[in-house]
This record gives sequence, structure tokens and C-alpha cells, in this order.
Amino acid sequence: MSYTSFGEFMRILRIKHHEVMGDTAKLLDVKSSFLSAVENGKKNVPAQWFDKIVSHYGLSKDERVELAEAIEESKNQFKVNAVHAGMIQRRAALQFARSFDDLDDETALHIIELLSKKGGNQ
Repeated sequence: MSYTSFGEFMRILRIKHHEVMGDTAKLLDVKSSFLSAVENGKKNVPAQWFDKIVSHYGLSKDERVELAEAIEESKNQFKVNAVHAGMIQRRAALQFARSFDDLDDETALHIIELLSKKGGNQ
């Protein structure tokens, strides 16, 4: 069984706090099966979970950053806000979405490099 970054993060937290998945599901007010689907990457992490997890486990600043990164890395769907996008930007986003499943690592790294240079961030 493969876990997402979020799933791994949560498993480690549960072990540290001597809890089982059912305890976490109860905290998050969901069924264990839904939590499992999130941890396995079949569903995105609901936004309201972050604060509940931070509060319940008393996460440090570094742990909060690690949790946020794990949630981001575990997303299986992304939305693009095209409100202020021009036609060329919209076409680029649509083409990327259509081509995503066939994107190899080398091309993906090239795109990341190109966008990082253009936007000045990573």
C-alpha cells in the first residue's frame, strides 16, 4: 500500500501519540475509510483539517511547515484561477492539462526550470 506525503506524516504522528487511524478519523469527524482514501491519495486533504491537526497534536512551527508541504505534495487535483488570464495563458493552461498524463520527468523538469527563471521563484 502506498501512502502520500500526508499519509506518511499522519502515520508518524499517530505512532508518536499512540493513536490509531480511528482516533484521527474521530478528531477530523470523518469515517476511517475517508481518512484512508485521503492518506492513500484518492482524495485531497480537506482544508479544515490543517488547523484541527495542528491544534490536537500541538505541532511546532517546523512541524506545521512540514504538514503544509505534505498536504501540498499530496494533492491529486489542482485548480487554476484564470480570471485575469489572457487567451494565450488560457490556451497554455489547457494544453498543459491535456498533456499532463503523458509528461515525462525530463520535460517536467524543463518546464519547472523555465517557469522558475521567468517567475523568479521555485
